[in-house]
Amino acid sequence: MPSFATEVKNELARCYYEDECCRDAELAALLRMGATLSLGAGHTFGLNFTSKNAAVARKVLQLLKSAKEGIRTEITVRRSRQLNKNNSYTVRVIPSPRVNELFERLGFLHEDSLNMENDRGILKKQCCRIAYLRGAFQGGGSVNRPEASYHLELVTVSFELGRLLHDLLKRMGFPAGFVDRKDAYIVYLKEGDAVVDFLGMLEAEKAVESFEVARNVKEVREQVNRLVNCETANLQKAVDAAGRQLADIRTLEAQGRLAGLPPKVKAAAQARMDNPDASLAELAEILGISKSGLNHRMRKLRELAGSN
Repeated sequence: MPSFATEVKNELARCYYEDECCRDAELAALLRMGATLSLGAGHTFGLNFTSKNAAVARKVLQLLKSAKEGIRTEITVRRSRQLNKNNSYTVRVIPSPRVNELFERLGFLHEDSLNMENDRGILKKQCCRIAYLRGAFQGGGSVNRPEASYHLELVTVSFELGRLLHDLLKRMGFPAGFVDRKDAYIVYLKEGDAVVDFLGMLEAEKAVESFEVARNVKEVREQVNRLVNCETANLQKAVDAAGRQLADIRTLEAQGRLAGLPPKVKAAAQARMDNPDASLAELAEILGISKSGLNHRMRKLRELAGSN
């Protein structure tokens, strides 16, 4: 069974957007998250993009083809020898002047100098910022199943890219955190609403629906648990109260004072002895009095049992 993160990436990889600026922003983020550069003759560049998700690899290939004609690509699959481990898919872009032109368009290359970290130039529009985050999630994101704890991450080996993603999320109103872990930098969301809003912003509609269903189930389960706990606590209180009342009655009986109790208190004591498991409300109904009236008689019984 694929992970929930894989399901989300598969859903996002099927999305296609008409605006060229958004496609470029998504491609830029994907390449930043999962590609390495290669050098060719005449100062030309190529790249190798690697992913364990076949749909994401196809999405990169699709975006490359739509971004620049004449780019030559190759796809290789490295099959995992371990059980339940994903294959690895690599999209290789052959170095050529066409790739240099694409890099200039994406902002990776400026006047023959590589821009390895800063993509702020292509993030001026809100739609492009969303597309960039969509690409970042496909390239290096993970999210827990909605039935588990709420947690979403964007993982990169670049501090500058991690800081850019964190700043981008904060700018868009998300309560994002940022932490380094071994050789990686993690941008994360831990609040349920934030995770759902983020996936909704990326247009992962099925994922959002799964979250909403899981959250509703959780809320119902928590409500049932609260009711059960409350009912259990009330039952325990009733059992404890009945035990105290029976103890008071036995004390008065041992002292030979039970027969001489006031008639109403004596009737309450007799009802309790006849119905040791009844709740106070049930006992009041048996006696044909109010619950507060029975409470008053039981307090009197306790006072008498405590006096010599």
